[in-house]
Amino acid sequence: MRAIYLIGFMGAGKTTVSQELSRRMNVAVYDTDEEIVKRTGMSINEIFSNEGEEKFRLLETEVLRSMPSNEAVIATGGGIIGSEENRLYLKDKVNVVYLHAELENILERLKDDNSRPLLRKDKMKTAEALYLSRLQLYREAARLEINTSDKTVQQIVDDIIQRIKK
Repeated sequence: MRAIYLIGFMGAGKTTVSQELSRRMNVAVYDTDEEIVKRTGMSINEIFSNEGEEKFRLLETEVLRSMPSNEAVIATGGGIIGSEENRLYLKDKVNVVYLHAELENILERLKDDNSRPLLRKDKMKTAEALYLSRLQLYREAARLEINTSDKTVQQIVDDIIQRIKK
């Protein structure tokens, strides 16, 4: 099985869905943000604070390219598609799934989340602007789009498995 890459905005469910999908398919699971933390020994917030977003994005690209091509599910960071290099890399992959959630659902999921470095100031307005700026980029990079709004993790995983088999 070719690796399945999950892309989507923060709060869309990439981490949760990747874990269940890997369990159901009996393959390894990777999270690009977790891999960055392992490699650097710093949290995402520390990288943003100490090194800046540009350094983080370089690490993100490096980690993306190091992920296995087969027998894996890979959850990516929400901003990974900001880089044209990353979008082209993903576009070349067979199983790139965009987990789409409606803006209202995203804002509800993020309202009490203070761990996102890009949402430090005016969280809701910033999240909305980022969401709108990235929407087309996710669609450009993905082969499949799954709407995660108002669905259980099981329903989302079932949908992914069914659509990838086609």
